[in-house]
Amino acid sequence: MKTNCNHPRHGLNSVIHSPVRLSIMAALASGGETDFHFLRDTIEVSDSLLSKHISTLESAEFVEVIKGYVGKRPCTWYTLTEKGSSAFRDYRRTLKQIVENETAD
Repeated sequence: MKTNCNHPRHGLNSVIHSPVRLSIMAALASGGETDFHFLRDTIEVSDSLLSKHISTLESAEFVEVIKGYVGKRPCTWYTLTEKGSSAFRDYRRTLKQIVENETAD
């Protein structure tokens, strides 16, 4: 049996496709830097789960991790890289094709 790879789902980025990573990407897509606590509370995950998924996105070069201090307290901020922004746009475009039953060109 021949496998057909024309369905748009084949174009979904597997790094982004996890619900938690998708939520992170969506939260960061608005632009600017987002701190760890705000991001964690926004997407409603534990510290360890956020850290795990951020590591995956950072390894894929989709998210930049910025460490610094606010006063004497350590703080971590996240921002989408250009590569991450592009990958997220492509991911949204592919989802749109799927939900609108369009075929890939």
